[in-house]
Amino acid sequence: MRKNIWITIFEWIGSALGIGYALLIASNTGYEVLAFVMLLTSAVLFACWAVLDRRWAFLGLQFFYASAAIVGFFRWG
Repeated sequence: MRKNIWITIFEWIGSALGIGYALLIASNTGYEVLAFVMLLTSAVLFACWAVLDRRWAFLGLQFFYASAAIVGFFRWG
């Protein structure tokens, strides 16, 4: 049961941060660095969820998102 609570927490916070990232990038308001930090945090939370739920393909996808966030952070920062 405890594992399910963590999965839910990672899922919802990761989703909220991912949505926030997309809105900040789309708004083009100068908050790109914050957006990429949000994307990286979202990817880490989703990676934790993937490990707990043994979703290995999803974990691989999170490595891509984390890499994109790091590149974006340095390109825009």
